[in-house]
Amino acid sequence: MTAQKTLLRALAGERLPTPPIWMMRQAGRYLPEYRATRAEAGDFLSLCYNPELATEVTLQPIRRYGFDAAILFADILLLPQALGADLWFVTGEGPRLSTITTEAEMAPLKGKDDIHGHLAPVYETVARLSEALPKETALIGFAGAPWTVATYMIAGRGTPDQGPAHALKSENRPLFEALLDLLTEATVEYLARQVEAGAETVKIFDSWAGSLQGEDFVKYAVEPARRITAALKERHPDLPVIAFPRGAGERYAGLHAEIGAECIALDDGVTADWAAAHVQTGGCVQGNLASSHMVTGGEALVEETRAIVRAFSKGPHIFNLGHGITPDADPENVALMIETVRSPVPA
Repeated sequence: MTAQKTLLRALAGERLPTPPIWMMRQAGRYLPEYRATRAEAGDFLSLCYNPELATEVTLQPIRRYGFDAAILFADILLLPQALGADLWFVTGEGPRLSTITTEAEMAPLKGKDDIHGHLAPVYETVARLSEALPKETALIGFAGAPWTVATYMIAGRGTPDQGPAHALKSENRPLFEALLDLLTEATVEYLARQVEAGAETVKIFDSWAGSLQGEDFVKYAVEPARRITAALKERHPDLPVIAFPRGAGERYAGLHAEIGAECIALDDGVTADWAAAHVQTGGCVQGNLASSHMVTGGEALVEETRAIVRAFSKGPHIFNLGHGITPDADPENVALMIETVRSPVPA
């Protein structure tokens, strides 16, 4: 059955006449049905930890649009919470965490094998989705990459330049690397449990990889992703992995081999033509329509969508945005994007 799922066929390296399509943050605030379910849950974290409602919001965009894949509804910061960090969300401002900037603050964190009781509702959501999704729809599990998750844990919140994490890296490299090692090991366990519950592929989101420069990019973005991928494949040899080191620019070239991932997801900071010539040669690529098109729509959306499909048409490609859809997006523009991808591209 899974062999017929177009997303898995693309991940296996197959060139398809119509690329499979899904969308980062496809279950989210741009949809009225999501907003209604979140109101029912009470708050964001309650929604993440309620398997019935998390399953519902994951299925909503599948029912509405017929995407080729569903991605588990969760948040990258559930893992640090499972490790013992305090986590809460401030309405209109985003997440807040207790900080990890000293050995004393890191000491109370749990080990990689002690996270599963806290994360059991997430695994239940995966299991429910595995049963509930249409047979042609692939199920994607995910986690944040160690560097990106660490930036939130060190600063206690999102920051525009990841400055606190860079400062800790410079001032206390052993503590910084110990935190990344813990996150790397815990991420392996977290994703492995998602696969055991029914996820057919996993994606590693490194949203802030682009702020790492030089050797730091290799050491703290590429190497943890490689370690996670290798460890997962030891347990699940046929598991395809999608890596998304956002902001990598020209460093996207060669990452299939360096990480061991079947697919490299691309942001919209590189052109599809460049990526087809320098990245798709290594395997499947995913991306990379600018998410702003989901707000503005119109002929520009149609033209850019067609250009991306055309650029990647000679190899394996999964159509997606270059980043997550934003809350101000128009659901009608999502429908237009999907219609455009699935229609013959004019010569």
